[in-house]
Amino acid sequence: MLGPVILAASRSDKMRRFVSAAPGTKQVVDRFIAGETVDQVVPIVEDAVGKGLEVTLDVVGEDITTVEQSYAARDAYLELIDRLKDLGFGEKAEMSVKLSMFGQALENGHELALANVRPVVEAAAAIGTTVTLDAEDHTTLDSMFAIHDELRKDFPQTGCVIQAYLFRTEDDARRLAENGSRVRIVKGAYKEPAEVAYQDKAEIDKAYVRILKILMEGDGYPMIGSHDPRLIAITQELARRAGRKLDEYEFQMLYGIRSEEHLRLAAEGHRMRVYTAYGTDWYGYFMRRLAEKPANLLFFGRSILTKG
Repeated sequence: MLGPVILAASRSDKMRRFVSAAPGTKQVVDRFIAGETVDQVVPIVEDAVGKGLEVTLDVVGEDITTVEQSYAARDAYLELIDRLKDLGFGEKAEMSVKLSMFGQALENGHELALANVRPVVEAAAAIGTTVTLDAEDHTTLDSMFAIHDELRKDFPQTGCVIQAYLFRTEDDARRLAENGSRVRIVKGAYKEPAEVAYQDKAEIDKAYVRILKILMEGDGYPMIGSHDPRLIAITQELARRAGRKLDEYEFQMLYGIRSEEHLRLAAEGHRMRVYTAYGTDWYGYFMRRLAEKPANLLFFGRSILTKG
């Protein structure tokens, strides 16, 4: 089981230095990270929208240690929104944020994260788009959901993420589906203990389908975060049974993974949103992508060997 080992390495400064210095790293990072700056990511957004896709943009860098860094994260998103305003794409280009990047883990972190994310959500609404709150490890979720509830009082389009591998998620999904939330469902990409999360892939997949059924039959807007062909087919069938039109849910996939499938789904009339990460502090995000799929790790290993 390489996944848990890689996830543990995502928190290691020693591994961060090793991976960053490896000769093949840039080639692999460029597959998953759209660039380091707003100037580099804007043409990618324009290209995606021009192909009939939508995007959600993530400024990577959740491992902050100071209040000043949380302000810098807020300002990075405000800079992004300022650039998106000029593009005029509206909801075709939304944003995803990790509240840890906004100071959630610091002293008085709940209040700090809420204070930092609110102006981002306000600015996004002003240009006709929105923000989705990413899920992180299970210890942060009560705070994330409370912030989500608070933001939705003024900005009901604010989305959030739930993770199928957590035991709690079916209950979370029922509550969110009842109150009409925008909800992205993913399998989960953090190292979680057996006390709170399924460890077996088959059990995670079963939980994913149960939760997906709850969302499809509810009053919210489901966002299906998966590259799994079987889950995509199940989604289409559950949507049909629930009487949902193609614009009443959407698929979401990662930048750099199954790009042809992005275009195929969009061509069929589905809303297809590409999760597009950019920024200089890419390590944690990159390692989770390796942990999610062994083929990604093999690709990385071959790159190191051929560049070394």
